Amino acid sequence: MYTLFFLLAVVLASLHLLLSKTPRTPLRITELLLVYLLVFSCGIGGLYAFMGHIFASDAVAQSIGWPVGSPFQLEVGATNLAFGVLGLLCIFFRGLFPLATTIGYSIFLLGAACVHLHDIHVRGNLAEFNSGAFLYIQDFFVPLFLLGLAVIYSLEFMKAERAQSKPAAS
Repeated sequence: MYTLFFLLAVVLASLHLLLSKTPRTPLRITELLLVYLLVFSCGIGGLYAFMGHIFASDAVAQSIGWPVGSPFQLEVGATNLAFGVLGLLCIFFRGLFPLATTIGYSIFLLGAACVHLHDIHVRGNLAEFNSGAFLYIQDFFVPLFLLGLAVIYSLEFMKAERAQSKPAAS
């Protein structure tokens, strides 16, 4: 499901760029791609994960290979809700807000990846959502891709800010 959110974001951002009359500057391209990815991967994906960790916590724990009934699931659910809301807010708040959202979300995902890798190494836990494609796509590729895109976006954003603050030549 999370891979679908990522792919949907890329397709919709591409369509937006193709159909928009706004010039396709590097800033515009990176901003739209970053915002779409944050809205879908972080926003909708975060809300989806929130619902699983809160309303189907035992099933989610089993799919990760972890003990059921732990209140820790509720904490993870609340974290996913927070990032889900931040991801959706990227629709309304631009500037450096998407950068802050990307940094927080990426730290969370990469931290989760480290926990999963440790669990694989120590306990041999190869459960579906603790290893394999989920681990490598959702917990490694997505945050690293977002961080790379955020670096490009922030550089383009600062370049545009400097250009706007330059006094006009007389």
